[in-house]
Amino acid sequence: MKRTFVFTLLWAFCLACFAQQTLESYEELTDTKPHDGPEVWSQIGTPVQLSWGSVDIRYKKLDVPDVKQSSRLRKKAWKGERIHAQAVLWTNKDLKNVTLKMVNLKSGSSVIPSSAVSTHFVRYVMTDELNPGGGGCGHRENKAEWDSSLVADMLDIAQELDIKANSTRPIWVKVWVPADAKAGKYRGTLTVSGEGMKPMDLTLEVDVLNRTLSAPKDWEFNLDLWQNPYAVARYYNVPLWSKEHFDLLRPVMKMLADVGQDAITASIMYKPWNGQTEDHYDSMIGRMKKLDGTWSYDYTVFDKWVTFMKEDIGIDGLISCYTMIPWALRFDYYDQATSRIQFVEAKPGEEAYKEYWVTFLKDFARHLREKGWFEQTSISMDERPLEDMKAAIAVIRQADPEFKITLAGNYHEEILDDLYYLAIPYGHKFPAEVKARRAEKGQISCVYTCCTETFPNIFTFSDPAEAAWTPIHAVAGGYDGFLRWSINSWTADPLRDSRFRTWAAGDTYSIYPGPRSSIRFERLMEGLQDCEKIRLLREEFKSKGATGKLNRLNKVLAKFTPEGMKEGKQTAAEMVQELDALLNSL
Repeated sequence: MKRTFVFTLLWAFCLACFAQQTLESYEELTDTKPHDGPEVWSQIGTPVQLSWGSVDIRYKKLDVPDVKQSSRLRKKAWKGERIHAQAVLWTNKDLKNVTLKMVNLKSGSSVIPSSAVSTHFVRYVMTDELNPGGGGCGHRENKAEWDSSLVADMLDIAQELDIKANSTRPIWVKVWVPADAKAGKYRGTLTVSGEGMKPMDLTLEVDVLNRTLSAPKDWEFNLDLWQNPYAVARYYNVPLWSKEHFDLLRPVMKMLADVGQDAITASIMYKPWNGQTEDHYDSMIGRMKKLDGTWSYDYTVFDKWVTFMKEDIGIDGLISCYTMIPWALRFDYYDQATSRIQFVEAKPGEEAYKEYWVTFLKDFARHLREKGWFEQTSISMDERPLEDMKAAIAVIRQADPEFKITLAGNYHEEILDDLYYLAIPYGHKFPAEVKARRAEKGQISCVYTCCTETFPNIFTFSDPAEAAWTPIHAVAGGYDGFLRWSINSWTADPLRDSRFRTWAAGDTYSIYPGPRSSIRFERLMEGLQDCEKIRLLREEFKSKGATGKLNRLNKVLAKFTPEGMKEGKQTAAEMVQELDALLNSL
Protein backbone atom coordinates (compact mmCIF):
# COMPACT_ATOMS: atom_id res chain seq x y z
CA MET A 1 0.00 0.00 0.00
CA LYS A 2 2.75 2.42 0.98
CA ARG A 3 4.78 1.50 -2.11
CA THR A 4 1.77 2.22 -4.35
CA PHE A 5 1.23 5.58 -2.67
CA VAL A 6 4.90 6.56 -3.11
CA PHE A 7 4.82 5.53 -6.77
CA THR A 8 1.68 7.60 -7.33
CA LEU A 9 3.36 10.65 -5.82
CA LEU A 10 6.46 10.17 -7.95
CA TRP A 11 4.35 9.73 -11.06
CA ALA A 12 2.35 12.87 -10.33
CA PHE A 13 5.59 14.80 -9.73
CA CYS A 14 7.10 13.63 -13.03
CA LEU A 15 3.92 14.51 -14.90
CA ALA A 16 3.88 17.98 -13.33
CA CYS A 17 7.53 18.50 -14.27
CA PHE A 18 6.88 17.57 -17.87
CA ALA A 19 3.82 19.79 -18.04
CA GLN A 20 5.89 22.65 -16.66
CA GLN A 21 8.54 22.12 -19.35
CA THR A 22 5.88 22.60 -22.02
CA LEU A 23 5.05 26.00 -20.52
CA GLU A 24 8.60 27.25 -20.22
CA SER A 25 10.45 29.15 -22.89
CA TYR A 26 12.44 27.09 -25.36
CA GLU A 27 14.81 27.86 -28.20
CA GLU A 28 13.40 27.96 -31.69
CA LEU A 29 15.43 26.33 -34.43
CA THR A 30 17.92 28.43 -36.39
CA ASP A 31 16.80 29.97 -39.64
CA THR A 32 19.59 29.64 -42.19
CA LYS A 33 17.81 31.59 -44.92
CA PRO A 34 19.20 35.01 -45.98
CA HIS A 35 17.89 37.80 -43.78
CA ASP A 36 18.37 41.46 -42.90
CA GLY A 37 21.80 42.11 -41.42
CA PRO A 38 22.86 44.41 -38.55
CA GLU A 39 23.28 47.31 -40.94
CA VAL A 40 19.57 47.15 -41.82
CA TRP A 41 18.45 46.71 -38.22
CA SER A 42 20.57 49.65 -37.07
CA GLN A 43 18.53 51.95 -39.29
CA ILE A 44 15.10 51.28 -37.79
CA GLY A 45 15.31 54.38 -35.61
CA THR A 46 13.71 53.71 -32.24
CA PRO A 47 15.34 50.52 -30.88
CA VAL A 48 11.99 48.91 -30.00
CA GLN A 49 8.93 49.34 -32.20
CA LEU A 50 5.36 48.06 -31.99
CA SER A 51 2.52 48.28 -34.48
CA TRP A 52 -0.63 46.55 -35.56
CA GLY A 53 -0.03 44.27 -38.50
CA SER A 54 -2.17 41.96 -40.63
CA VAL A 55 -3.53 38.49 -39.84
CA ASP A 56 -2.89 37.64 -43.50
CA ILE A 57 0.90 37.87 -43.18
CA ARG A 58 3.46 35.53 -41.63
CA TYR A 59 6.12 38.02 -40.55
CA LYS A 60 9.69 36.78 -40.90
CA LYS A 61 11.67 36.46 -37.70
CA LEU A 62 14.96 37.99 -38.83
CA ASP A 63 13.69 40.68 -41.21
CA VAL A 64 12.50 44.17 -40.36
CA PRO A 65 8.73 43.86 -40.91
CA ASP A 66 7.12 45.75 -43.74
CA VAL A 67 4.22 47.34 -41.89
CA LYS A 68 2.45 50.66 -42.14
CA GLN A 69 2.81 51.63 -38.52
CA SER A 70 -0.48 52.02 -36.71
CA SER A 71 -1.30 52.20 -33.02
CA ARG A 72 -5.07 51.89 -33.50
CA LEU A 73 -7.01 49.02 -35.04
CA ARG A 74 -10.75 48.87 -35.70
CA LYS A 75 -12.61 45.59 -36.07
CA LYS A 76 -16.27 44.64 -36.41
CA ALA A 77 -17.87 41.63 -34.74
CA TRP A 78 -21.17 39.91 -34.20
CA LYS A 79 -22.18 39.04 -30.68
CA GLY A 80 -20.76 35.62 -29.90
CA GLU A 81 -18.04 35.91 -32.55
CA ARG A 82 -14.28 35.48 -32.11
CA ILE A 83 -12.19 38.06 -33.90
CA HIS A 84 -8.43 38.11 -34.39
CA ALA A 85 -5.75 40.75 -34.66
CA GLN A 86 -2.00 40.55 -35.11
CA ALA A 87 0.50 43.04 -33.74
CA VAL A 88 4.21 43.11 -34.54
CA LEU A 89 7.08 43.92 -32.17
CA TRP A 90 10.57 44.38 -33.59
CA THR A 91 13.80 45.39 -31.92
CA ASN A 92 17.54 45.85 -32.51
CA LYS A 93 18.41 45.16 -28.87
CA ASP A 94 17.85 42.28 -26.47
CA LEU A 95 14.63 42.33 -24.46
CA LYS A 96 14.05 40.22 -21.35
CA ASN A 97 10.83 38.95 -19.79
CA VAL A 98 8.52 40.61 -22.28
CA THR A 99 4.87 40.33 -21.24
CA LEU A 100 1.49 41.04 -22.82
CA LYS A 101 -1.57 42.50 -21.15
CA MET A 102 -5.00 43.30 -22.53
CA VAL A 103 -7.45 45.10 -20.25
CA ASN A 104 -11.24 45.08 -20.45
CA LEU A 105 -12.74 46.53 -23.62
CA LYS A 106 -15.28 49.16 -22.63
CA SER A 107 -18.21 50.86 -24.29
CA GLY A 108 -19.61 53.27 -21.73
CA SER A 109 -20.73 51.10 -18.83
CA SER A 110 -20.68 47.93 -20.98
CA VAL A 111 -17.63 45.70 -20.81
CA ILE A 112 -16.05 42.85 -22.75
CA PRO A 113 -14.03 41.40 -19.87
CA SER A 114 -10.34 40.63 -20.15
CA SER A 115 -11.27 36.98 -19.53
CA ALA A 116 -12.80 37.00 -23.02
CA VAL A 117 -9.49 38.16 -24.50
CA SER A 118 -6.35 36.11 -25.01
CA THR A 119 -2.92 37.31 -26.11
CA HIS A 120 -0.16 35.12 -27.49
CA PHE A 121 3.40 35.41 -28.68
CA VAL A 122 3.56 33.87 -32.13
CA ARG A 123 6.35 31.30 -32.22
CA TYR A 124 8.39 30.16 -35.21
CA VAL A 125 8.52 26.56 -36.42
CA MET A 126 10.53 24.95 -39.17
CA THR A 127 8.65 24.38 -42.40
CA ASP A 128 9.56 23.16 -45.89
CA GLU A 129 7.93 23.52 -49.30
CA LEU A 130 5.64 22.07 -51.95
CA ASN A 131 6.74 19.31 -54.29
CA PRO A 132 8.41 20.55 -57.49
CA GLY A 133 5.26 19.70 -59.44
CA GLY A 134 2.88 21.07 -56.82
CA GLY A 135 1.07 19.52 -53.89
CA GLY A 136 2.62 18.13 -50.75
CA CYS A 137 2.23 14.35 -50.97
CA GLY A 138 5.11 11.90 -50.98
CA HIS A 139 8.05 10.79 -48.88
CA ARG A 140 10.63 13.33 -47.78
CA GLU A 141 12.85 11.38 -45.41
CA ASN A 142 15.91 13.57 -45.98
CA LYS A 143 15.03 17.06 -44.75
CA ALA A 144 18.16 18.47 -46.38
CA GLU A 145 16.62 17.82 -49.79
CA TRP A 146 13.80 20.28 -49.11
CA ASP A 147 14.06 24.05 -48.87
CA SER A 148 13.37 24.73 -45.20
CA SER A 149 12.84 27.94 -43.27
CA LEU A 150 11.33 29.30 -40.07
CA VAL A 151 7.74 30.44 -40.29
CA ALA A 152 5.43 32.16 -37.80
CA ASP A 153 2.58 29.85 -36.84
CA MET A 154 2.23 28.58 -33.27
CA LEU A 155 0.43 30.70 -30.67
CA ASP A 156 2.31 30.23 -27.43
CA ILE A 157 0.77 29.90 -23.97
CA ALA A 158 3.91 31.20 -22.24
CA GLN A 159 3.22 34.36 -20.24
CA GLU A 160 6.57 35.98 -20.99
CA LEU A 161 9.30 35.69 -23.58
CA ASP A 162 12.84 36.91 -24.15
CA ILE A 163 13.28 38.58 -27.53
CA LYS A 164 16.71 38.77 -29.10
CA ALA A 165 18.16 41.78 -30.87
CA ASN A 166 17.57 42.14 -34.60
CA SER A 167 14.39 40.09 -34.60
CA THR A 168 10.64 40.37 -35.05
CA ARG A 169 8.00 38.88 -32.77
CA PRO A 170 4.36 38.79 -33.89
CA ILE A 171 1.65 38.97 -31.22
CA TRP A 172 -1.79 37.41 -31.69
CA VAL A 173 -4.88 38.83 -30.00
CA LYS A 174 -8.21 37.02 -29.86
CA VAL A 175 -11.45 38.50 -28.55
CA TRP A 176 -14.45 36.22 -27.98
CA VAL A 177 -17.34 38.68 -27.83
CA PRO A 178 -19.94 37.49 -25.29
CA ALA A 179 -23.22 36.47 -26.88
CA ASP A 180 -25.06 38.79 -24.48
CA ALA A 181 -22.84 41.83 -25.11
CA LYS A 182 -24.59 45.06 -25.91
CA ALA A 183 -24.07 46.48 -29.37
CA GLY A 184 -21.64 49.38 -29.37
CA LYS A 185 -18.07 50.48 -29.93
CA TYR A 186 -15.68 48.92 -27.40
CA ARG A 187 -12.15 50.06 -26.79
CA GLY A 188 -9.25 48.36 -25.03
CA THR A 189 -5.48 48.59 -24.79
CA LEU A 190 -2.80 46.00 -25.49
CA THR A 191 0.29 46.76 -23.40
CA VAL A 192 3.67 45.20 -24.15
CA SER A 193 6.34 45.62 -21.49
CA GLY A 194 9.61 44.05 -20.42
CA GLU A 195 13.18 44.64 -19.30
CA GLY A 196 15.05 46.86 -21.75
CA MET A 197 11.99 48.66 -23.04
CA LYS A 198 9.39 51.16 -21.93
CA PRO A 199 5.81 49.86 -21.84
CA MET A 200 4.18 50.31 -25.24
CA ASP A 201 0.45 50.46 -26.00
CA LEU A 202 -1.79 49.66 -28.93
CA THR A 203 -5.49 50.48 -29.04
CA LEU A 204 -8.07 47.95 -30.20
CA GLU A 205 -11.59 49.10 -31.05
CA VAL A 206 -14.32 46.52 -31.60
CA ASP A 207 -17.62 47.60 -33.10
CA VAL A 208 -20.08 44.99 -31.79
CA LEU A 209 -22.97 44.79 -34.23
CA ASN A 210 -26.57 44.05 -33.43
CA ARG A 211 -26.36 40.51 -34.77
CA THR A 212 -25.72 37.30 -32.85
CA LEU A 213 -23.69 34.30 -33.98
CA SER A 214 -24.95 30.91 -32.87
CA ALA A 215 -22.94 28.92 -30.33
CA PRO A 216 -20.48 26.50 -32.01
CA LYS A 217 -22.49 23.45 -30.91
CA ASP A 218 -25.43 24.80 -32.92
CA TRP A 219 -23.59 25.46 -36.18
CA GLU A 220 -25.12 23.42 -39.00
CA PHE A 221 -21.86 23.14 -40.94
CA ASN A 222 -20.62 19.56 -40.66
CA LEU A 223 -16.99 19.59 -39.47
CA ASP A 224 -14.86 16.45 -39.33
CA LEU A 225 -11.26 17.02 -38.20
CA TRP A 226 -9.72 13.66 -37.34
CA GLN A 227 -8.39 13.28 -33.80
CA ASN A 228 -5.33 11.26 -32.76
CA PRO A 229 -5.45 10.46 -29.02
CA TYR A 230 -2.35 8.27 -29.37
CA ALA A 231 -0.17 11.29 -30.19
CA VAL A 232 -1.14 12.93 -26.90
CA ALA A 233 -0.14 9.85 -24.88
CA ARG A 234 3.21 9.60 -26.64
CA TYR A 235 4.08 13.29 -26.40
CA TYR A 236 3.35 13.51 -22.68
CA ASN A 237 4.63 10.01 -21.97
CA VAL A 238 1.52 8.87 -20.10
CA PRO A 239 -0.22 5.48 -20.22
CA LEU A 240 -2.86 5.15 -22.90
CA TRP A 241 -6.39 5.69 -21.62
CA SER A 242 -5.25 6.53 -18.10
CA LYS A 243 -6.75 9.40 -16.12
CA GLU A 244 -3.61 11.41 -16.94
CA HIS A 245 -4.17 10.73 -20.65
CA PHE A 246 -7.80 11.90 -20.58
CA ASP A 247 -6.84 14.97 -18.53
CA LEU A 248 -4.35 15.92 -21.25
CA LEU A 249 -6.78 15.12 -24.05
CA ARG A 250 -9.52 17.31 -22.57
CA PRO A 251 -8.21 20.79 -23.50
CA VAL A 252 -7.16 19.62 -26.97
CA MET A 253 -10.57 18.20 -27.76
CA LYS A 254 -12.29 21.20 -26.19
CA MET A 255 -10.59 23.35 -28.84
CA LEU A 256 -12.34 21.21 -31.45
CA ALA A 257 -15.70 21.54 -29.74
CA ASP A 258 -15.23 25.32 -29.73
CA VAL A 259 -15.08 25.38 -33.53
CA GLY A 260 -18.16 23.21 -34.00
CA GLN A 261 -16.57 19.79 -34.47
CA ASP A 262 -19.19 17.12 -35.21
CA ALA A 263 -17.45 13.78 -35.62
CA ILE A 264 -15.62 11.44 -33.24
CA THR A 265 -12.70 9.56 -34.81
CA ALA A 266 -12.55 5.95 -33.59
CA SER A 267 -10.13 3.25 -34.74
CA ILE A 268 -11.61 -0.26 -34.77
CA MET A 269 -8.52 -2.07 -36.01
CA TYR A 270 -4.75 -1.94 -35.55
CA LYS A 271 -2.98 0.56 -37.83
CA PRO A 272 -5.91 1.45 -40.10
CA TRP A 273 -3.55 3.66 -42.12
CA ASN A 274 -0.52 1.37 -41.80
CA GLY A 275 1.14 3.65 -39.22
CA GLN A 276 1.39 6.66 -41.55
CA THR A 277 1.78 9.15 -38.67
CA GLU A 278 4.40 9.51 -35.94
CA ASP A 279 1.94 7.75 -33.61
CA HIS A 280 -0.02 4.94 -35.20
CA TYR A 281 -3.61 4.22 -34.26
CA ASP A 282 -4.30 1.08 -32.23
CA SER A 283 -7.62 -0.72 -32.22
CA MET A 284 -10.01 0.64 -29.62
CA ILE A 285 -11.74 -2.73 -29.66
CA GLY A 286 -10.09 -5.96 -28.55
CA ARG A 287 -10.72 -9.19 -30.45
CA MET A 288 -10.10 -12.67 -29.12
CA LYS A 289 -10.58 -15.99 -30.85
CA LYS A 290 -11.29 -18.48 -28.09
CA LEU A 291 -10.22 -22.09 -27.83
CA ASP A 292 -13.58 -23.29 -29.16
CA GLY A 293 -13.25 -21.08 -32.24
CA THR A 294 -15.83 -18.50 -31.18
CA TRP A 295 -15.09 -14.78 -30.89
CA SER A 296 -15.10 -12.41 -27.96
CA TYR A 297 -14.87 -8.61 -28.16
CA ASP A 298 -13.74 -6.04 -25.60
CA TYR A 299 -15.27 -2.57 -26.02
CA THR A 300 -13.78 -1.01 -22.89
CA VAL A 301 -11.48 1.49 -24.61
CA PHE A 302 -13.99 2.33 -27.33
CA ASP A 303 -16.66 3.04 -24.73
CA LYS A 304 -14.30 5.22 -22.65
CA TRP A 305 -13.26 7.27 -25.68
CA VAL A 306 -16.76 7.81 -27.06
CA THR A 307 -18.22 8.59 -23.63
CA PHE A 308 -15.40 11.09 -22.99
CA MET A 309 -15.96 12.85 -26.31
CA LYS A 310 -19.74 12.93 -25.95
CA GLU A 311 -20.16 13.73 -22.27
CA ASP A 312 -16.95 15.53 -21.25
CA ILE A 313 -16.27 17.42 -24.48
CA GLY A 314 -19.74 17.79 -25.96
CA ILE A 315 -18.90 16.43 -29.43
CA ASP A 316 -21.96 14.36 -30.18
CA GLY A 317 -22.12 13.79 -33.92
CA LEU A 318 -21.11 10.88 -36.09
CA ILE A 319 -18.89 8.22 -34.50
CA SER A 320 -16.66 7.44 -37.48
CA CYS A 321 -15.14 3.97 -37.10
CA TYR A 322 -12.07 3.31 -39.24
CA THR A 323 -11.74 1.03 -41.10
CA MET A 324 -12.71 -2.18 -42.86
CA ILE A 325 -10.37 -1.46 -45.76
CA PRO A 326 -6.98 -0.46 -44.33
CA TRP A 327 -3.95 0.38 -46.39
CA ALA A 328 -2.39 -2.95 -45.38
CA LEU A 329 -4.97 -5.73 -45.49
CA ARG A 330 -3.94 -7.41 -42.22
CA PHE A 331 -6.48 -7.76 -39.41
CA ASP A 332 -5.36 -8.48 -35.88
CA TYR A 333 -6.82 -10.61 -33.09
CA TYR A 334 -5.63 -12.39 -29.97
CA ASP A 335 -5.59 -16.14 -30.44
CA GLN A 336 -6.30 -17.99 -27.20
CA ALA A 337 -4.99 -21.27 -28.62
CA THR A 338 -1.49 -19.89 -29.23
CA SER A 339 -1.55 -17.05 -26.66
CA ARG A 340 -0.34 -14.69 -29.40
CA ILE A 341 -1.51 -11.83 -31.58
CA GLN A 342 -2.33 -13.24 -34.97
CA PHE A 343 -3.39 -11.62 -38.24
CA VAL A 344 -5.90 -12.49 -40.91
CA GLU A 345 -4.57 -11.44 -44.30
CA ALA A 346 -7.49 -11.14 -46.69
CA LYS A 347 -8.90 -8.85 -49.34
CA PRO A 348 -12.47 -7.57 -49.50
CA GLY A 349 -14.53 -10.20 -51.26
CA GLU A 350 -12.54 -13.15 -49.92
CA GLU A 351 -14.17 -15.64 -47.56
CA ALA A 352 -11.67 -15.03 -44.73
CA TYR A 353 -12.38 -11.31 -44.91
CA LYS A 354 -16.11 -11.93 -44.71
CA GLU A 355 -15.78 -14.33 -41.78
CA TYR A 356 -13.62 -11.92 -39.79
CA TRP A 357 -15.84 -8.88 -40.31
CA VAL A 358 -19.40 -10.27 -40.33
CA THR A 359 -18.97 -11.88 -36.92
CA PHE A 360 -17.50 -8.68 -35.47
CA LEU A 361 -20.02 -6.29 -37.03
CA LYS A 362 -22.97 -8.29 -35.74
CA ASP A 363 -21.62 -8.12 -32.21
CA PHE A 364 -20.62 -4.47 -32.64
CA ALA A 365 -24.16 -3.59 -33.75
CA ARG A 366 -25.54 -5.36 -30.68
CA HIS A 367 -23.19 -3.44 -28.39
CA LEU A 368 -23.93 -0.09 -30.04
CA ARG A 369 -27.66 -0.58 -29.66
CA GLU A 370 -27.23 -1.43 -26.00
CA LYS A 371 -25.27 1.82 -25.54
CA GLY A 372 -27.81 3.83 -27.55
CA TRP A 373 -25.12 4.78 -30.09
CA PHE A 374 -26.06 2.72 -33.14
CA GLU A 375 -27.86 5.52 -35.01
CA GLN A 376 -24.88 7.84 -34.79
CA THR A 377 -22.19 5.28 -35.61
CA SER A 378 -20.77 4.69 -39.07
CA ILE A 379 -18.35 2.20 -40.56
CA SER A 380 -15.92 4.52 -42.33
CA MET A 381 -13.49 4.11 -45.19
CA ASP A 382 -10.82 6.41 -46.58
CA GLU A 383 -9.73 6.72 -50.24
CA ARG A 384 -10.45 3.12 -51.20
CA PRO A 385 -11.02 1.69 -54.72
CA LEU A 386 -14.58 1.16 -55.94
CA GLU A 387 -14.41 -2.64 -56.11
CA ASP A 388 -13.10 -2.88 -52.57
CA MET A 389 -15.86 -0.54 -51.40
CA LYS A 390 -18.51 -2.70 -53.09
CA ALA A 391 -17.19 -5.82 -51.38
CA ALA A 392 -17.00 -4.13 -47.96
CA ILE A 393 -20.50 -2.70 -48.32
CA ALA A 394 -21.84 -6.17 -49.08
CA VAL A 395 -20.26 -7.50 -45.88
CA ILE A 396 -21.68 -4.63 -43.82
CA ARG A 397 -25.16 -5.16 -45.23
CA GLN A 398 -24.94 -8.87 -44.50
CA ALA A 399 -23.99 -8.17 -40.89
CA ASP A 400 -26.58 -5.44 -40.30
CA PRO A 401 -28.39 -3.63 -43.13
CA GLU A 402 -29.02 -0.59 -40.91
CA PHE A 403 -25.36 0.31 -40.39
CA LYS A 404 -24.40 3.76 -41.67
CA ILE A 405 -21.45 3.78 -44.09
CA THR A 406 -19.13 6.69 -44.84
CA LEU A 407 -16.36 7.35 -47.33
CA ALA A 408 -13.78 10.07 -47.75
CA GLY A 409 -12.70 9.42 -51.31
CA ASN A 410 -13.54 9.71 -54.97
CA TYR A 411 -17.07 10.15 -56.28
CA HIS A 412 -18.54 6.78 -57.27
CA GLU A 413 -22.04 6.85 -58.76
CA GLU A 414 -22.44 3.11 -58.21
CA ILE A 415 -22.35 3.27 -54.40
CA LEU A 416 -23.86 6.69 -53.69
CA ASP A 417 -27.07 5.32 -52.23
CA ASP A 418 -25.11 3.20 -49.75
CA LEU A 419 -23.10 6.10 -48.38
CA TYR A 420 -24.72 8.04 -45.57
CA TYR A 421 -21.73 10.41 -45.61
CA LEU A 422 -19.49 11.08 -48.59
CA ALA A 423 -16.62 13.59 -48.68
CA ILE A 424 -14.90 14.04 -52.03
CA PRO A 425 -11.55 15.74 -52.74
CA TYR A 426 -11.32 19.46 -53.42
CA GLY A 427 -11.73 20.20 -57.11
CA HIS A 428 -13.66 17.02 -57.91
CA LYS A 429 -17.22 17.27 -59.19
CA PHE A 430 -20.28 16.51 -57.08
CA PRO A 431 -23.36 17.19 -59.24
CA ALA A 432 -25.76 19.66 -57.66
CA GLU A 433 -28.79 17.49 -58.38
CA VAL A 434 -27.12 14.54 -56.63
CA LYS A 435 -26.34 16.64 -53.57
CA ALA A 436 -29.95 17.81 -53.49
CA ARG A 437 -31.24 14.26 -53.76
CA ARG A 438 -28.94 13.11 -50.99
CA ALA A 439 -30.03 15.99 -48.77
CA GLU A 440 -33.67 14.97 -49.18
CA LYS A 441 -32.73 11.51 -47.91
CA GLY A 442 -30.84 12.91 -44.92
CA GLN A 443 -27.46 11.98 -46.39
CA ILE A 444 -24.40 14.21 -45.92
CA SER A 445 -22.20 15.45 -48.79
CA CYS A 446 -18.87 17.10 -47.96
CA VAL A 447 -15.52 18.10 -49.41
CA TYR A 448 -12.03 17.40 -48.05
CA THR A 449 -8.45 18.48 -48.50
CA CYS A 450 -5.25 16.61 -47.70
CA CYS A 451 -1.62 16.74 -48.87
CA THR A 452 -2.69 16.79 -52.53
CA GLU A 453 -3.79 20.38 -52.87
CA THR A 454 -1.30 23.10 -53.67
CA PHE A 455 -4.18 25.47 -52.92
CA PRO A 456 -6.08 25.69 -50.67
CA ASN A 457 -4.25 24.11 -47.77
CA ILE A 458 -3.12 24.53 -44.19
CA PHE A 459 0.56 23.66 -44.47
CA THR A 460 2.71 25.76 -42.18
CA PHE A 461 3.92 27.65 -45.26
CA SER A 462 0.42 28.17 -46.73
CA ASP A 463 -1.00 31.67 -46.82
CA PRO A 464 -3.00 32.08 -43.58
CA ALA A 465 -6.18 33.11 -45.40
CA GLU A 466 -6.36 29.73 -47.13
CA ALA A 467 -7.48 28.16 -43.84
CA ALA A 468 -10.46 30.54 -43.75
CA TRP A 469 -11.11 30.21 -47.50
CA THR A 470 -11.47 26.42 -47.41
CA PRO A 471 -14.67 25.92 -45.35
CA ILE A 472 -16.26 28.94 -47.06
CA HIS A 473 -15.54 27.16 -50.33
CA ALA A 474 -17.55 24.20 -49.05
CA VAL A 475 -20.59 26.42 -48.51
CA ALA A 476 -20.08 28.10 -51.88
CA GLY A 477 -20.07 24.68 -53.54
CA GLY A 478 -23.28 23.61 -51.85
CA TYR A 479 -21.59 21.05 -49.59
CA ASP A 480 -22.77 20.20 -46.08
CA GLY A 481 -19.33 20.43 -44.54
CA PHE A 482 -15.59 19.88 -44.61
CA LEU A 483 -13.26 17.04 -43.62
CA ARG A 484 -9.54 17.07 -42.97
CA TRP A 485 -7.62 13.99 -42.04
CA SER A 486 -5.58 15.22 -39.09
CA ILE A 487 -5.70 17.89 -36.43
CA ASN A 488 -3.13 16.66 -33.87
CA SER A 489 -0.91 13.94 -35.31
CA TRP A 490 2.20 15.57 -33.88
CA THR A 491 5.68 15.20 -35.29
CA ALA A 492 8.64 14.13 -33.13
CA ASP A 493 9.42 17.75 -32.16
CA PRO A 494 6.13 19.53 -32.90
CA LEU A 495 6.77 22.81 -31.05
CA ARG A 496 9.87 23.52 -33.13
CA ASP A 497 9.71 21.45 -36.32
CA SER A 498 6.52 20.89 -38.33
CA ARG A 499 8.29 18.89 -41.04
CA PHE A 500 7.45 15.21 -41.40
CA ARG A 501 8.96 12.26 -43.20
CA THR A 502 5.87 12.09 -45.39
CA TRP A 503 3.93 15.12 -46.72
CA ALA A 504 4.56 18.83 -46.64
CA ALA A 505 5.21 20.50 -43.28
CA GLY A 506 2.18 21.09 -41.11
CA ASP A 507 -0.03 18.61 -42.95
CA THR A 508 -0.32 16.39 -39.88
CA TYR A 509 -1.45 18.97 -37.29
CA SER A 510 -2.68 22.50 -36.70
CA ILE A 511 -3.19 22.25 -32.93
CA TYR A 512 0.13 22.11 -31.07
CA PRO A 513 0.88 20.43 -27.73
CA GLY A 514 -0.02 22.51 -24.70
CA PRO A 515 -2.52 22.75 -26.22
CA ARG A 516 -1.49 25.72 -28.30
CA SER A 517 -3.43 27.11 -31.20
CA SER A 518 -1.92 28.25 -34.48
CA ILE A 519 -2.47 30.98 -37.02
CA ARG A 520 -3.89 28.25 -39.26
CA PHE A 521 -6.37 27.00 -36.68
CA GLU A 522 -7.49 30.54 -35.79
CA ARG A 523 -8.10 31.38 -39.43
CA LEU A 524 -9.95 28.09 -39.94
CA MET A 525 -12.15 29.13 -37.04
CA GLU A 526 -12.77 32.43 -38.79
CA GLY A 527 -13.93 30.64 -41.93
CA LEU A 528 -16.22 28.34 -39.94
CA GLN A 529 -17.82 31.36 -38.27
CA ASP A 530 -18.39 32.89 -41.69
CA CYS A 531 -20.13 29.70 -42.80
CA GLU A 532 -22.62 30.03 -39.96
CA LYS A 533 -23.09 33.75 -40.66
CA ILE A 534 -23.88 32.91 -44.29
CA ARG A 535 -26.48 30.36 -43.22
CA LEU A 536 -28.18 32.77 -40.82
CA LEU A 537 -28.25 35.62 -43.35
CA ARG A 538 -29.53 33.42 -46.16
CA GLU A 539 -32.38 32.18 -43.97
CA GLU A 540 -33.25 35.74 -42.96
CA PHE A 541 -33.14 37.13 -46.49
CA LYS A 542 -35.27 34.30 -47.87
CA SER A 543 -37.89 34.66 -45.13
CA LYS A 544 -38.08 38.42 -45.65
CA GLY A 545 -37.93 38.29 -49.43
CA ALA A 546 -34.74 40.41 -49.43
CA THR A 547 -33.60 39.13 -52.82
CA GLY A 548 -31.22 42.03 -53.41
CA LYS A 549 -29.20 41.30 -50.31
CA LEU A 550 -29.33 37.57 -50.98
CA ASN A 551 -28.02 38.06 -54.52
CA ARG A 552 -25.19 40.29 -53.29
CA LEU A 553 -24.15 37.63 -50.80
CA ASN A 554 -24.33 34.79 -53.30
CA LYS A 555 -22.39 36.77 -55.90
CA VAL A 556 -19.44 37.27 -53.56
CA LEU A 557 -19.71 33.70 -52.29
CA ALA A 558 -19.53 32.31 -55.85
CA LYS A 559 -15.91 33.44 -56.00
CA PHE A 560 -14.99 30.81 -53.39
CA THR A 561 -14.85 28.00 -55.94
CA PRO A 562 -12.04 26.52 -58.03
CA GLU A 563 -13.55 28.24 -61.06
CA GLY A 564 -13.99 31.54 -59.23
CA MET A 565 -10.40 31.46 -58.02
CA LYS A 566 -9.10 30.83 -61.54
CA GLU A 567 -11.25 33.48 -63.17
CA GLY A 568 -10.78 36.21 -60.58
CA LYS A 569 -7.77 38.33 -59.80
CA GLN A 570 -8.21 38.33 -56.04
CA THR A 571 -6.04 36.46 -53.59
CA ALA A 572 -7.60 34.26 -50.92
CA ALA A 573 -6.95 37.02 -48.39
CA GLU A 574 -8.68 39.65 -50.52
CA MET A 575 -11.67 37.36 -51.05
CA VAL A 576 -12.04 36.64 -47.34
CA GLN A 577 -11.71 40.34 -46.53
CA GLU A 578 -14.40 41.23 -49.06
CA LEU A 579 -16.77 38.59 -47.70
CA ASP A 580 -16.18 39.63 -44.08
CA ALA A 581 -16.92 43.24 -44.91
CA LEU A 582 -20.14 42.21 -46.63
CA LEU A 583 -21.27 39.91 -43.81
CA ASN A 584 -20.78 42.75 -41.35
CA SER A 585 -22.66 45.28 -43.49
CA LEU A 586 -25.78 43.37 -44.48
